[in-house]
Amino acid sequence: MHNKAKTELAEILRGTLIERDHPAYEDARKLYNGMIDKRPLMIARCADVADVIAAVNFGRENELLIAIRGGGHNGPGLGSCDDGLVIDLSMMKGVRVDPASRTVRVSPGCTQGDVDHATHPFGLAVPAGIVSTTGIAGLTLGGGTGYLTRKYGLTIDSLMEADVVLADGSFVTANETENSDLLWGLRGGGGNFGVVTSFLFRAHPVSMVYAGPIFWDQKHAHALMQRYRDFLPSAPEELGSFLGLKTVLSTDPFPREHWGKRACALVSCYNGSAELGEKAMAPILKDLPPPMFNWMGVMPFPSLQGMFDPFLPKGL
Repeated sequence: MHNKAKTELAEILRGTLIERDHPAYEDARKLYNGMIDKRPLMIARCADVADVIAAVNFGRENELLIAIRGGGHNGPGLGSCDDGLVIDLSMMKGVRVDPASRTVRVSPGCTQGDVDHATHPFGLAVPAGIVSTTGIAGLTLGGGTGYLTRKYGLTIDSLMEADVVLADGSFVTANETENSDLLWGLRGGGGNFGVVTSFLFRAHPVSMVYAGPIFWDQKHAHALMQRYRDFLPSAPEELGSFLGLKTVLSTDPFPREHWGKRACALVSCYNGSAELGEKAMAPILKDLPPPMFNWMGVMPFPSLQGMFDPFLPKGL
C-alpha cells in the first residue's frame, strides 16, 4: 500500500488514523478480552459518518481486511483484526431521548451504560445487556438479551431504524418502509451488512426495580436449578432472572466468611414495586435452604445494570 494513500486518508479523517508507529497504538489496539492479541495495520478512529464512509472506501480500494469496533466489548475479539483496518466507532457518542414518542436515538460508540443513563430520568429503558460497559452496537447486532427480555423481547425487537454505511461507501437508512429487507437482516443476521452509524430504539417504561443477586452454597445447585426450571414458565413477565454457578469473589462487598466459596447465584430483576417483586419471587424461594446472602432490594435500573462492572474490567 502506498504511503500516499495512507496520507490522504489521514488528511480526510476528522478523527485520528493510528498506525503501528503511533504513540497511542498499543493502547488503541487493546481488546476487552485480554486473551486475544491482534495487531491491525491501522485504526481509523472515526469522529462522524463522513469518516466512516472514507474508511470503508479506503479499506475496499486497498483490499484490506476490515473489522468494525463499537464499544469494543466483543468476547471473541471480532472488533479487531491482524494486518487490516479497524474502523473504530468508539468516539462516536451521543444519545437523544424523545419522551413523547418513547424513542431513543443512539450513536454506535455508546455503551449500555450511556443509554441507561440517558433514558432513566424519563422512566424508560431499552432491553439490553447486564453489564453497563457493553457496547450497544455489537450487542444489538448480535441480538441482545437482558433483564427486561421476558417482557420486552431482545434488543433487536426494539430496533426501529438504523443508518448504515454499505460496503460500496453509500449511506442508507433502513426501517419498516425504507430498505426494510436490510432492517430485517440487521435484526438477527449477525452484523455483516454494513457499518451502522445510528440506531433508533423503541424504549419501554422502566424506572425503579426490585432486583439483585441471591447466593446459595453450590451444594444446593441441583435443587435450585430444578426449582428455577419449573418456576420460570409461570413467572410474571415483569420478572427477569438468570442462574449461574459462581465463585464468591474475595473482595468487598461480599461477606468475608464466604470469600472463595463455590456458589449458585440467582440474579433477578422485577420491573415494579418491592411488594410485587417479593410476591413474584416467593415461589422460587419457598422451602429452599437459607442463602449465603440475599441482596435483592429497590434500586434504579441503571444501578442494577452497572452492579457487576467492577468484577468485569477491560483486559481480563
